Amino acid sequence: MKKPDDQSTLREHFAHVYGTLAMAHAAVRDGSTRYRRIHFIIRARFIKGYLSGAMKMRPLYEDERTKIAHAATCCYCGRKAKLSLDHLIPRLRGGPDAADNIVYACRSCNSSKQDKDMLLWHMSKDRFPAVLVLRRYLKLAGRSVEDANLMDTRWIDVPDDRLPFDKSALLIEWPTLESQRLRLWPDPTDAGT
Repeated sequence: MKKPDDQSTLREHFAHVYGTLAMAHAAVRDGSTRYRRIHFIIRARFIKGYLSGAMKMRPLYEDERTKIAHAATCCYCGRKAKLSLDHLIPRLRGGPDAADNIVYACRSCNSSKQDKDMLLWHMSKDRFPAVLVLRRYLKLAGRSVEDANLMDTRWIDVPDDRLPFDKSALLIEWPTLESQRLRLWPDPTDAGT
């Protein structure tokens, strides 16, 4: 499946990255050490459905349940101490000051992340965000693009300052399943990296 490029629309970028997320989520949830045919089918169906308008990113309801279930841990590193609230998509970048955008973060991660894009911040730490945190981020980012009526705008034509997230973050390289860097929720052992 061809990856979107700078001539592709933001919708095509979101279809690809969220479809890959759905594939990774299914594989990690199943405990797979490599992607199987069913995982690629999940990605292909989502991409096709999203681009045709037959499918959407799921609502944030499940993500809220996940946030509540993991309320005693940092969503970035898994630590259980000195928690604070953080805006997943920073307010200083235009992220909403709403419950959907607020997550639990340890003071260390919150202080380090500041107003940086969550995905790029993780990459600067040589970490990959937990699948369930990334899912929430993508839904919020997608919502902001829809609200700005930019989904069908070509990637290259969208000024960076029109988005509350760094659009280059959508070009992330996914770790392999074999690397064991993909997790549904961060382990406290992730805090040391």
